Amino acid sequence: MYQVIARKYRPQSFAELIGQEHVKVTLENAITQGRIAHGYIFSGQRGTGKTTVARILARCLNCEKGPTATPCGVCASCKEIAAGSGLDVIEIDAASNRGINEMRELRENVRFRPARDRYKIFIIDEAHQITSEAFNALLKTLEEPPEWVVFLLCTTEAHKIPVTIASRCQQFNFRSVDFNELVGRMEEIARLEGIEADKETLSVLAQAGEGSVRDSLSGLDQAIACCGTKLNAAEVRALLGMFAAESLERVAQALAAGDTRKMLEIVAELEANGRSLQHFARELARYFRNLLVLKIEGAATRLVAASQAEQERMLATAAQFSEEDLTRYLKLSLDLFKDLQSSLQPRLHLEMGLLRLVHAGRLQAVEEALASLDSGGGGERQTPVARAAGGVKPAPQAGAPTGAAGDLRARLRNTLIEGKRTNLADAIEHSLVTESANEVVFTIPKMYQIYLKGPEFEAAVKQAAGRAVKITVKVGEVAPQPAPAAPPAQDEITARALAHPEVQKFQELFPGSQVRKVRDLRENEA
Repeated sequence: MYQVIARKYRPQSFAELIGQEHVKVTLENAITQGRIAHGYIFSGQRGTGKTTVARILARCLNCEKGPTATPCGVCASCKEIAAGSGLDVIEIDAASNRGINEMRELRENVRFRPARDRYKIFIIDEAHQITSEAFNALLKTLEEPPEWVVFLLCTTEAHKIPVTIASRCQQFNFRSVDFNELVGRMEEIARLEGIEADKETLSVLAQAGEGSVRDSLSGLDQAIACCGTKLNAAEVRALLGMFAAESLERVAQALAAGDTRKMLEIVAELEANGRSLQHFARELARYFRNLLVLKIEGAATRLVAASQAEQERMLATAAQFSEEDLTRYLKLSLDLFKDLQSSLQPRLHLEMGLLRLVHAGRLQAVEEALASLDSGGGGERQTPVARAAGGVKPAPQAGAPTGAAGDLRARLRNTLIEGKRTNLADAIEHSLVTESANEVVFTIPKMYQIYLKGPEFEAAVKQAAGRAVKITVKVGEVAPQPAPAAPPAQDEITARALAHPEVQKFQELFPGSQVRKVRDLRENEA
């Protein structure tokens, strides 16, 4: 009968164990020094070796040549424990034996000496599912067990183990297996099984396992069943429902270009191919995390679960963005994945989420706005690529907004007042101004329409906008603009501060901003 790879190549000794050095060394030393505890808790994510280590420890304790850190593997006890049929090694599935009656029965069983072996060992899997009453029934036995009893509690949720139980046991936290170690282990198994698989294919399987040896080997088994003895990375990705780096790079390229249309095309293609939108959002969040890590590290790193070739491609992509951009994208993609979990319209949510990413890339940092004041610039927004390169953003596409319309309105009004065109300035004060790349639209009450005509008005608009634009005047109702609050009484220091050119530039850049308090720094020096 066929035996799955995960069981066939299950470690039978500490020497075969990968990724849990801290556990292996401590237990080996405890066995060598004869410091065997009566209770252990093995906790950690699925498939990292908790139950495997429990069985290895049982073999070490009950081997005919033991207790020893290197069990012989050929005695009756070693063979039976490896097969899961040890006479004095009782494995209990707490998911289905979680009640007080089962724990009372276990407590009665503890009283009897081992039938043959040195220790009577109880391996309790999924221990966190034991009820509170059952734990209470086990408490006294766990605190003062007979000298021949060892309890091994395995769990993926250690926080659910009562403190009263945990305080009576030694606890070992199993870590996710390192990506490179996992790839190396699968490489060895593929060679033993006569399977042809390159590093990229094994990397895909390791990524799918997310640090779990069992999950990765289950994926390898599934890939062999589908593809035969020669595995291909693209086919394995499709089989496991994973997304190629190229498909995620398309999102990054659309962000770098500020291309919202491309984002909609990506979603449409996912929907047409029947791909899971939730899974795509999760992979996208992981992709942005990897880009951010590589941007910070500046070179390939073990912190990213990907092959060397994949990391080189991601490094080139990460170079197009700043750390701030990638941090923002990661946060938004995590929010998007969370929203998709309960969405009744996943396509709409994904489209909106990807568009939000594009718009987030167009935001200008406050530091950039302040820096533009020193250079006399207008605080123009830059694309992520321009920010990463330290350059100025390229010319906007037709129809894209070029700046705050309120800024243009304020500049135009000031220009008209300086030119003593008070009638025109009053008309602008009562108008609504909308600005796009090549057009400025004025919506104005009918009584002011006559003022917004003629070459003088067009020249003033061109001067305020800093470029030639199409001017469109529409007649319509405009909501009254709130009157500016009367400035508080100003002392000499406040008046000097407000008259400073840099302060005035800042107020032009951020209309509606207020200086609420002016403090003389010399007061602190006195």
